[in-house]
Amino acid sequence: MTTVVTPRTASPTGTPARPRTALDWRIRFGVLSLIWGFSFLLIKVGTDGYAPFQVTFGRLLFGTAVLVAAMAVKRERLPRGARTWGHLAVAALLLNALPFSLFAYSELTIPSTLAGICNATSPLWGMALSLVALSEDRPTRRRVAGLGIGFLGVLTVLGVWQGFHGLDATGTAMALLASLSYPVGWIYVRRTLAGTGASHLSMTGAQLLLATVQLAVVTPLFTTLPSRFPVVPLLAIVALGALGTGLAIFLQYGIVAEVGPTTAQMVTYFIPVIATAAGVAILGESLAWSTPVGAVIVLAGAALTQARPRR
Repeated sequence: MTTVVTPRTASPTGTPARPRTALDWRIRFGVLSLIWGFSFLLIKVGTDGYAPFQVTFGRLLFGTAVLVAAMAVKRERLPRGARTWGHLAVAALLLNALPFSLFAYSELTIPSTLAGICNATSPLWGMALSLVALSEDRPTRRRVAGLGIGFLGVLTVLGVWQGFHGLDATGTAMALLASLSYPVGWIYVRRTLAGTGASHLSMTGAQLLLATVQLAVVTPLFTTLPSRFPVVPLLAIVALGALGTGLAIFLQYGIVAEVGPTTAQMVTYFIPVIATAAGVAILGESLAWSTPVGAVIVLAGAALTQARPRR
């Protein structure tokens, strides 16, 4: 997922104007949930034929192509200023290049269902970090309780009472580190890129472009050119980039502009459900009772951490 900073335009009455589209935002929200939920399945299929860095590079390449096309249609330009591009390069690393690569490597040894559930811990990491890094996010009893409940859910998913038996520690750690990278990037963006004046679509397009360049440099250093190009994994990478990155971010951009970031962030709670269903039904991954139970606890905790006090 990517940070959304969308400027609102004002109506003649002074209230924020919410752009409307022909397709209801709830339908687009459901499509976005499905796309991101199936992304973990696509990563698993992609790594069956290509190295993780190659999967990530393809994902970013096709995702960038979609956003560049959207920018061309909307006649938007890339942001200006060396300082802005420098901050965008860091954001590209924290929000795209690093977590995408970590998830790809993690799914070499863990099921896509577990990777999807680890992704759902992102709001928990965000809550913990924001208490330290963002002075405007004051802790409340409900949010602190949500943090504790959420990490209890993580321990349930991992089966801590069994001593993590049968669990690949390295792959799981990579998936959790990927989910941690998102809120670190979000906090960085809030501190450095708020109020730049450029649209979210322009900023995100530039961010993905920089992430693609980063992977273009890194990938040849750690992988070799494939001797063959398996079709199904290649199609999975194309879908992962064009749909799971480019189209998904474009949909998120529209939803945030219409109903606000708080509602748009609720997609986080649907992703692990869809990822688990897809992994079990399509890939035939096994599912212990602790996985769905722990996932429900994680989502409940994450929901509490996002609760805001009534004014």
